[in-house]
Amino acid sequence: MPFLSIYPWDGRAEAFGISSPLYLKDFAREFGVEEMVRFETDVIKVGILGDGKWKVRSKKSSFNDNNEIISKSNAEFDDEIYDAVVCINLWPGKRMHSHNYRIPEPFRDQVVIVIGSSASAVDICRDIAPVAKEVHVASRSAADETYTKQPGYDNLWFHSMIDHAHEDGAVVFRNGKTVLADLIMHCTGYKYHFPFLDTKGIVTVDDNCLGPLYKHIAPFPLFEFQSKWIAGILSGRVTLPSQKEMTEDIQAFYSTLKDSSIPKRYTHCIGQSQFEYNNWLATQCGCQGVEKWREAMYSMASVNRRLRPEMYRDEWDDHHLVSEAYEDFMKYPSASNL
Repeated sequence: MPFLSIYPWDGRAEAFGISSPLYLKDFAREFGVEEMVRFETDVIKVGILGDGKWKVRSKKSSFNDNNEIISKSNAEFDDEIYDAVVCINLWPGKRMHSHNYRIPEPFRDQVVIVIGSSASAVDICRDIAPVAKEVHVASRSAADETYTKQPGYDNLWFHSMIDHAHEDGAVVFRNGKTVLADLIMHCTGYKYHFPFLDTKGIVTVDDNCLGPLYKHIAPFPLFEFQSKWIAGILSGRVTLPSQKEMTEDIQAFYSTLKDSSIPKRYTHCIGQSQFEYNNWLATQCGCQGVEKWREAMYSMASVNRRLRPEMYRDEWDDHHLVSEAYEDFMKYPSASNL
């Protein structure tokens, strides 16, 4: 069901940090989520019992609640990934992960290399550029000859990936350029890590490919439809295929990735297929799929971020889609008013 918070975000990027926590709390109250969540509780161990149920132990207090349903998004990402750089152990500069980034001031007058090409790298490189001496962004997915200066900046360059580093502080890119850097910032994601989960070897993680995983029931951005599907399975409204059929489905998907030369670490990157995937889940649950305005808004936001990386949060051309969304939302009364 669509949800309108009593604390609506007005669209300004600077207001998001204030409005988003209020929105989430309002959402939790609206749908009674708070009463079903144990806050400030660390899960110590989750294990399968002989009857197919689960034994759960927490840090606050030990308990055996066999009907507990475990969502692994709470500890899905535990270890940061640091891209391997040849001779990095000899390189004398500092290294850090974007997980620990807070403010740009510590990077004033420094030469910084940012490794990555996704959201955190895009945001951090532009955040520190006004204070840093130079910022060089290295992308593993860029062609080896890549070397471009970013419009609007005198000190921000995009490169291909790092080739190797030297003990004199020099970092050499695959494009042949050399930079004397003070710090390397790794915006390179996280490892799937579940130290609390005991499945007797059934669940494995290989190069960030979590398996065997039927229909990708894990990645965070897709959790709404996935949660509905899981709830349907638990209530008996949705019936799973046999274990044999699910295993065959998983193996067929792995074969598709292998035939397309897609590395294992990208197994759960659904990308543009997410709408087809979500609509499949919605059909299984008997609920409405992704609205056309939402899909169009996603596509326009992606284009806007490429065209206006500095201002895409504050300037957009999808006001007509926002209007469509509000018209759609108003069809659904708030649960508190029923």
